[in-house]
Amino acid sequence: AATAPANAAGNALPLAASDGRHLQHRTVLGNLPTSAAYAAPSSAVSKSAGAQEAAPSSQEFVNRVWPHAVEASRSTGIPPQFLVGHSALESGWGRSEIRKADGTSSYNLFGIKAGKNWTGATVDATTTEYIDGQPQQVVERFRAYGSYEEAFRDYASLLRNNSRYSGVIGSQDGTEFARRLQQAGYATDPMYADKLSRIINGPTLRQALIG
Repeated sequence: AATAPANAAGNALPLAASDGRHLQHRTVLGNLPTSAAYAAPSSAVSKSAGAQEAAPSSQEFVNRVWPHAVEASRSTGIPPQFLVGHSALESGWGRSEIRKADGTSSYNLFGIKAGKNWTGATVDATTTEYIDGQPQQVVERFRAYGSYEEAFRDYASLLRNNSRYSGVIGSQDGTEFARRLQQAGYATDPMYADKLSRIINGPTLRQALIG
């Protein structure tokens, strides 16, 4: 749900140069636990970047992205399970990833839009933006990556290097993390923080992390 800086407040915030995202708000909100210290899922295995034709289960999704979330956690100070929860919200647990015209994945798990300073690959996709509190379907240009690892690395860089997200860095409480992302204008959905905190603190993520 990173809309070109989607604003969690409903009003569109001006996007900082390298920023831009949008939320795909898929209705797949499992509820996840808030901030327990999770160990890497026992079955976490790095899957090769192209092996994801079939829609993954929540467990498979977590296993697939966990190593990258751990790496992103090291540079942001944000617990990896929060980052996994955020990617789950934005991609519908990997079932609603933004895809290219040929059907292959853009690996953009965080709905990050391609702002004017983005020089990498892009993909156009229809998404929901909230304008004056009302949902509207619009076509936006999103960043496209070569792997989930690259997607997590870019996401972590966005949080670290954009002053808008300075309050998000180091968050240790799941609900607070979600609230701060919304306040920073990560998405336009006024219910974004609530949806994200329900995933971070809910049973679906908890079960997947336990393995």
